Amino acid sequence: MRRPTGTPRPPRTPRFVAALTALAVASATLTGCTTTGQGRILTAPSPQPLDPGNLDGTSTPVADTLYPAYGNPAIDVLHYGLALTWAPQSRTLTGTATLKLRVLRAEPSLRLDLTSPFTVTTTTVDGAAAAGSVAGGKLTVQRAMTAGTTVTLVVGYSGTPAPVPMPSHRGDAEPLGLTVTPDGGLWTMQEPFGASTWYPANDQPSDKALYDISVTVPEGWEAIAGGTPGPVRGSTFSYSSAQPVATYLTTLAVGEQYRQERLTGPRDLPITLWTRTGTDDRLLPVLRKAPEQLRWLEARFGQYPFPSAGAVIVPSRSAMETQQMVTIGGDVLGDSKSVTPLDGIMLHEYAHQWFGDAVSPAAWKDVWLNEGWATYAEALYTAERDGYDIEDWAQRARKSDADARQRLGPPANPRADSFAESNVYVCPALMLHELHKALGDEAFFALARAWVSQHAGTAQDRAAFTAFVNRQTGKDFTKLIDAWLDSPTTPA
Repeated sequence: MRRPTGTPRPPRTPRFVAALTALAVASATLTGCTTTGQGRILTAPSPQPLDPGNLDGTSTPVADTLYPAYGNPAIDVLHYGLALTWAPQSRTLTGTATLKLRVLRAEPSLRLDLTSPFTVTTTTVDGAAAAGSVAGGKLTVQRAMTAGTTVTLVVGYSGTPAPVPMPSHRGDAEPLGLTVTPDGGLWTMQEPFGASTWYPANDQPSDKALYDISVTVPEGWEAIAGGTPGPVRGSTFSYSSAQPVATYLTTLAVGEQYRQERLTGPRDLPITLWTRTGTDDRLLPVLRKAPEQLRWLEARFGQYPFPSAGAVIVPSRSAMETQQMVTIGGDVLGDSKSVTPLDGIMLHEYAHQWFGDAVSPAAWKDVWLNEGWATYAEALYTAERDGYDIEDWAQRARKSDADARQRLGPPANPRADSFAESNVYVCPALMLHELHKALGDEAFFALARAWVSQHAGTAQDRAAFTAFVNRQTGKDFTKLIDAWLDSPTTPA
């Protein structure tokens, strides 16, 4: 998710300096060299391919202490097969969800997250009919679950989607989940929860699964979802995710006005942009920088971790790192007449594909692990783009850090009513900056690449990260990490 208002922005620089720096960065990218602050050059390693170890969708779900009403750690969903049909005139979403799941703990019934606007029409478990009902945001299937078994659940359902409140005071806070637009379109953003507003889900970050999604819409309409685009048959669009996805990282957008533009990224990576004709035209020059931005990220953090990339614009004020297809609000720039801020926002969301998507947090108390890396990547990128030293950013960030800790507490102890506010962005980004200074460029970026390549497809926590840093560097950084994550004031 993009930085909330109040986090430090990069200082403005003269236009000719920014232009010269952009030229230098572009040249460095082409020659295999990258700049890391004003006047500093390092040789970037070749991107290394990822080898995710979780290609069957297995996870280790844990109860989320911040939002315990969501998720069920007794089950591990391996695969979601979603066949959806949207009827805009009646505002009705009809779906058949086929879930393959492991039962980790014996339960008298099967519980998943699904919001109350939906009515269940059919339910089967391994082909046998079972009673299913929705109440209080939960789908309950009356079938005893035996630990150690793998079952197939099929749920037919229909209703008019409705979002749920977001537990945050952010300036761009909006209801979460699938939203119906006045003209009958659909769009969703759903961090930390909200997938259950359009399909039965184990709606917690630690349970990642594979996906196959098909969406049937009226003729002439478009349907966009996360994952790798598949064939379009008539007015049915298909998408698949062969690498695990957390529920909050799925996306869906449907509308009449969408147009598609295809780009080619590093290593012939397919990139798809979906914009609304006549509405998002001014954003296109920045959106088309995706190949350049992904090359910049690959040079530092390793090969882009998925087989496709893209962005879809929706009528929102926020931005979200939804996997393989980032979701960007058409109103994300607010009243700004310049589109330049979108450059940093897009870099931030693409950075999340490594930090948050390939490697996800096991619980929402560790959302700093996502946002710290994306915020620091954005800070490095804008420093290089605009030709100033990263220490200029760090000095301004320390002031923001002090305010965030005073108002919101340290990043490792976020409040449930203040999700994704500034303390989980700037505070851990400064921690990473301190690690960067202690290790130097080569060791720091090697650390970042190894974190992703060794943990792709999984969900991790603070203890795993600290142990990894110490093991990877051969030094004990526990005190530094603990100070920046736990201190009520900015560490010296």
